[in-house]
Amino acid sequence: MPDDESTTPDAPEPTTPEASDTGPGSPGSAQEPGGPPVEPTAGTPSVPGAAAGSEATPAAGTPPATGATATPGATAPSEPTTASEAPAVLSRKELREQRERSSRTKWYVLGAAAVLLIGSVVAAAVMAGSSSAAKKAAAPTTTTSSTVPPVVATCPLTGTPAPGGIVPARPALAAKIGNYTDDRPSSGLNQADVVFEEPVEGSYTRLVAVFQCQGAALVGDLRSAREPDVGILSQLSNPVFVHAGGISPVLSLLADAPLQDENVLNGGLESITLHPSGRYAPYDTFTDTAPVWALVPSRTTPPAPLFTFTPAPPPSAVAGSGQTVHVPFSTEADVTWTWNPATSSYLRSYTGVPDKLLDGSQTSASNVVVMTVPTFTGPWAENSEGGREVEVTATGTGPLVVLRDGMAITGTWTRSSLTQPATLTAADGSPITLHPGNTWEELAPVGIPVTTTAAAPPATTAPASTPAAPSATATTRPTTSTTRP
Repeated sequence: MPDDESTTPDAPEPTTPEASDTGPGSPGSAQEPGGPPVEPTAGTPSVPGAAAGSEATPAAGTPPATGATATPGATAPSEPTTASEAPAVLSRKELREQRERSSRTKWYVLGAAAVLLIGSVVAAAVMAGSSSAAKKAAAPTTTTSSTVPPVVATCPLTGTPAPGGIVPARPALAAKIGNYTDDRPSSGLNQADVVFEEPVEGSYTRLVAVFQCQGAALVGDLRSAREPDVGILSQLSNPVFVHAGGISPVLSLLADAPLQDENVLNGGLESITLHPSGRYAPYDTFTDTAPVWALVPSRTTPPAPLFTFTPAPPPSAVAGSGQTVHVPFSTEADVTWTWNPATSSYLRSYTGVPDKLLDGSQTSASNVVVMTVPTFTGPWAENSEGGREVEVTATGTGPLVVLRDGMAITGTWTRSSLTQPATLTAADGSPITLHPGNTWEELAPVGIPVTTTAAAPPATTAPASTPAAPSATATTRPTTSTTRP
């Protein structure tokens, strides 16, 4: 038999006798469990070498006993066995199926274990997340609030905080003020947001004082309008203009300009006209800003800014470079502005004499802007002496010097149209900003030298160990700079 065979060759199934034919000692009967061995049938020889108690194997050529099937080469077991007690004899196919079932069972077990492991990990993660969320929910929350500084309303023409935090809902108000010797002392100039000084006939100057955030109870004296007023006023977002007359060509220019003309020499404006004692005509006409604004109650829009303001000076400014600026319009209007560190302002004087106002204060400004402008003599006679109208070319470009914080900044002004303010640019190309506060703008005709003076450096003393020579004296001279067109 081959080694890999595990079963006997197929043989005929033995015939099972009926219960009535079986009994002790009957041929072909099965041995009773625990009973004596079956004796061979009489006349049947024993097979030599057969073990006692085993079935007799018939001799060759002898037919098998009734009820038994001869199995060639088979040896009868020593004692009969039942089906339950017989060893399992499996075919190759059954062994393969058994191995496959065993393998499948193993993978089922491993799969189930993996599922259980993954489920445990997921459950642990969920529980950890829930615990973390619970901790976060339970932890007290802290909120940080950054304090945002409140937006401070600033006056459009000065860059200073608006009175009471609200910019007055009213237009700019401009007043034409004389500057002959007999016009002085003036009133209200220090309350104005901006003051313009313009050249007029005879090398004199006149002023345009502009109010918006502040008013003044006494402004003047009021004088007649001039041609340069149109260029000044057109950039102020349709202002109210108060003046005392003017020649017909100039009044026609005002009628066509973007402004509201209030000529106090016309009838019906007595409510805005004042004549203080001690003055005589034509130098005795003044006004009050409150009744002038009352003429235009529906005008509630403030003007657009003319300048850009910053508390710190621009990078192009040099400390101490703007101690003074000198603008000699004429012998009657030889103007000098001098920096006063105590008041952080520039003080105005004529030929070295302080320019005092009616209230006794000296005219002052936080900023002085000197623009050199082209001028020419027009055809209109302004007075009985035949003085001709001085006209100013207000657009284009020209030299500029700005004084603020004791510093002088040179550059260029550029203005594209009458309704737009000039752009102020430093020599290095950076924008020039002004210090928050009131401003004087000087319109100096081409040919007028504009000279700035730097502050004198502090005096230096020789070290104690090195005494100065007796004959030597230290003299410190201020430096000067002249801007010429």
